[in-house]
Amino acid sequence: MTTLKTEFNNPGIGLGCMNLSHAYGVPLPEDEAIKALHAAFDMGYRHFDTATLYGGGKNELLLGKALKTLRNNIFLASKGGMQIGEQSGVKEINGAPATLRKQVENSLRRLQVEHIDLYYLHRLDPNTAIEASVGALAEMVKEGKIGAIGLSEVSADTLRKAHAVHPIAALQTEYSLWSRNAEIAVLQATKELGTAFVAFSPVARGFLANGLQDVDSLEPKDIRRNMPRFYPENFAANLKLLEQYHQIATTVGCTPAQLALAWVCAQGNHIVPIPGTRSVAHMQENLQTQDITLSADIIRQLNLLINQTSVTGNRYSPAQQVEIDTEEFSS
Repeated sequence: MTTLKTEFNNPGIGLGCMNLSHAYGVPLPEDEAIKALHAAFDMGYRHFDTATLYGGGKNELLLGKALKTLRNNIFLASKGGMQIGEQSGVKEINGAPATLRKQVENSLRRLQVEHIDLYYLHRLDPNTAIEASVGALAEMVKEGKIGAIGLSEVSADTLRKAHAVHPIAALQTEYSLWSRNAEIAVLQATKELGTAFVAFSPVARGFLANGLQDVDSLEPKDIRRNMPRFYPENFAANLKLLEQYHQIATTVGCTPAQLALAWVCAQGNHIVPIPGTRSVAHMQENLQTQDITLSADIIRQLNLLINQTSVTGNRYSPAQQVEIDTEEFSS
């Protein structure tokens, strides 16, 4: 089992920090975000996940300010290879060795640390061989700048190619009841290779957390507005799944978000979910999932109710889809 799962197994749930600064509505004011991160640590979170992309570096700066004095007691993960271009102002994917080295150096500076425990290639660069990207990160492992290498949103084939160059400690991708792509090949590949599987958006980008009933209530720049499952006509169809889903949560005696997280955790002991939230109350709610064990019958009910065929709409729009390397279900 990997260091990611064993060293920070208590708790076995990490904190995705993106939405403090990026993608979901208006970023929290800095003082409120720092208070939320301190509260997360105090309640038991130790695994904190950020990236170069988030807020154009602002999320790393935030974590640097909030967690600097706690550095020896946390597991810090960040990502590179995807950023907001300094000149273009738009998202750029670049996994070239020189770019990754520069981004690692910038991440270290923003996070105010000398070492990042886990550093992911955020996206596969179609113009750079995965072996070259991983080779560059491996050099930085030797130099002590990063402790381990991860990959994000890649296929099992890409994982195996990368792992042949240097051990891949973690593979991060979206995984929840309504995003099952990992079940095609990646979940098994990570298990075989001893790679931790880090599940982001494990409560289906809030859909399974009972917090969104009307997509018109989303902030104008919320990324879900551009995701097909949240298009009004598709979202209306997906909402019909929730009545029975909430009944199952009531039967289990947990919240809808906890039910979603418990299902993810039940899919393998090498899985580490990293739900993201800006709410301290939701952080506590998510963390309490580790006390919930689902029966085989409940898991069966959930699998029948919400899966790749019962959900309406694709995971990503065509423009977003071209950025990832994950396996896809045949239509």
